[in-house]
Amino acid sequence: MRYKLVALVAALLLLVTAGCSSGSSSGGGKLQIALSNSYIGNKWRIEMANDFKSTCASKPWKTQVDCSVYNSGNDVSTQSQQISNLISQRVDAILIDAASPTGLNGVIKQACARGILVISFDALATAPCGLTVATDNYQFGKQLAQWLVQKLHGKGNIIQVTGVAGTSVDTDRNNGAAAVWKQNPGIHVVAKYTGEWDSSTAQRNTAAQLPSLPKIDGIWAQGGTDGILKAFVADGRSLPPTAGEAENGFRKFMMKGGYNGHHVEGISIGQPPYLSVVSLELARQILNGDHPKKSVKLPFPVVTNASIKPGVNVFPGLEDSFFDTFTDSGPNATVLICKGAALTGKPCPTPPKVQLPGS
Repeated sequence: MRYKLVALVAALLLLVTAGCSSGSSSGGGKLQIALSNSYIGNKWRIEMANDFKSTCASKPWKTQVDCSVYNSGNDVSTQSQQISNLISQRVDAILIDAASPTGLNGVIKQACARGILVISFDALATAPCGLTVATDNYQFGKQLAQWLVQKLHGKGNIIQVTGVAGTSVDTDRNNGAAAVWKQNPGIHVVAKYTGEWDSSTAQRNTAAQLPSLPKIDGIWAQGGTDGILKAFVADGRSLPPTAGEAENGFRKFMMKGGYNGHHVEGISIGQPPYLSVVSLELARQILNGDHPKKSVKLPFPVVTNASIKPGVNVFPGLEDSFFDTFTDSGPNATVLICKGAALTGKPCPTPPKVQLPGS
């Protein structure tokens, strides 16, 4: 009898230990999925977080997942501490828009060791144990640069407006552009400065640069593209061919009638704010055993003057700094979500549709 009692106690202890180590979803509860965001200082990040919140509040996610959101002010140590706290809370998955490609690797390794699923997106972390939901930002920078080279026939002065320094996105985009400039010595980058992926910052910094610059034949911009164009207008300069991001104001300039009489020839490639939604759905499916544990890569939505369409990929009634790639379009859309989601974070009248690549 004594041996049976000891065996029973041992079995109970094993069950308790297993329950504590398997995350807060054990015992039939909801999955606990946290978003750790490094930076909230531009509209893209706000839309990204809002898309995530809206999806979490929609079916089927709201019945299966408890979501939380943390912002670290682009500080690596703060983000690392927030992730450490999430590890202590035994969440099931942590989705990371990282302040540094390598600065979080130590704490990510700790999370993986505790059995927590880690997925980074947008600004990626490089910890080998984590998954990624990514676009090819090297190709982003390269494609914008190649378009400019073609438009300028390989010769001319351009400005290069960069993003948030230290992030993998900024580095990869700049490197992609640099590879093209190297092959085209007739292209001269006469000014290179940050726009912080923010329209007002890019406008202010461009306005400070323009008085000392020669004639500009082209613009290459990671973000804040509409602000750059407004600075050109205010300085009385003509708008040169522009390769930039997916700000609503930039695309208004690209519309047939232009923006307040000013028209630009451009290419707009958008880093989708719905990367957070894809990361959420990937985590949900992996944790439920419905998807293999592997990273995914997404294509960029691309718009030119020939394909721009009001109400679909440009929104005349919305503010200029709004990023139009909050949703996808077409029969093979990755994410379909209402614009109210990106604006407010509240659930849409119709739940979002998410199709993971390859599914």
